[in-house]
Amino acid sequence: MTVLLREDLRLSPVGLGTTMSVFSPAAEPVSPHEALALLRHAVDIGVTFLDTADVYGNGANEELVGRLLADRRAEVTVATKFGITGDLQGTRCARGDRSYVARCAEASLRRLGTDTIDLYYLHRVDPNVPIEETVGAMAELVTAGKVRHLGLCEVTAAELRRAHAVHPIAAVQSEWSVWSRDVEATVVPAAAELGAGFVPYSPLGRGMLAGTVSEDSLSADDLRRALMPRYSEDNLAVNVSATGTIASVAEETGLTQAQVSLAWLKAKGREFGLPVVPIPGTRRRRYLADNLASAGAVLGEDHIRRLDAVAGAVAGARSRDPHWISAGRG
Repeated sequence: MTVLLREDLRLSPVGLGTTMSVFSPAAEPVSPHEALALLRHAVDIGVTFLDTADVYGNGANEELVGRLLADRRAEVTVATKFGITGDLQGTRCARGDRSYVARCAEASLRRLGTDTIDLYYLHRVDPNVPIEETVGAMAELVTAGKVRHLGLCEVTAAELRRAHAVHPIAAVQSEWSVWSRDVEATVVPAAAELGAGFVPYSPLGRGMLAGTVSEDSLSADDLRRALMPRYSEDNLAVNVSATGTIASVAEETGLTQAQVSLAWLKAKGREFGLPVVPIPGTRRRRYLADNLASAGAVLGEDHIRRLDAVAGAVAGARSRDPHWISAGRG
């Protein structure tokens, strides 16, 4: 089973975010050997759409994916991103000037060890550079054969339309899930209108929607507490309770909570009329197969209605910086 995101961009129905828990350094670290073994296993079972970025590990994550591509390039669709400078966990800025675009692409190609990036995203829009300039520079990479398709992360509907007028946008990546639905107001409809697919990141709410987070499960130094208001001491108990609906639907359907959450996204894609390929991240093999199996799961109308109500009971914003996400800019 595959999903045609746009034209000749055909993907596995569920991808893999390869950050390896960049936001949870308090967890046991994953060795490069273990991480590579996980990527190989993902491809073995049919999860062939891999998502990375130059900012993950300051290039180390791209190098890891490159080790996989060295002997399995033909089996993998690889997406990477540029445009964030600084530290994901601290000070961060967006950059999208023309010279920077070209320099980042060359560096990513080198680390990935490939001649072509299948899907190249602008990770965040530079507020000081017209998006037309950034996408124009990205389009030159397509003309040069270094990139196949262009994508945008956390863009507003207006930014998406301006970018698309310069070059077709194949994919929009944003947080979209049972508890993060702000993109449904304008961004998802704009993507559907323009023929772009949608790639939801954090479709499992960084563990909350998969049922792996409880009030007692997070250590004091877990970065989710500091960076994500929904995981703060004030909001965590409320949100664990709010997402209990997912557990109820999972019990009724015989699915895992992760599968319920991913199947809900597929249903929303059908509702809005655009292809959706979520990219949950995991460090455990057993979750890879469970996540992939969600592609065949079907939820009833009552299940979807109940899940739709979850977001209204969630406490806290999805980002501590509202301007860092599309909802804060329009």
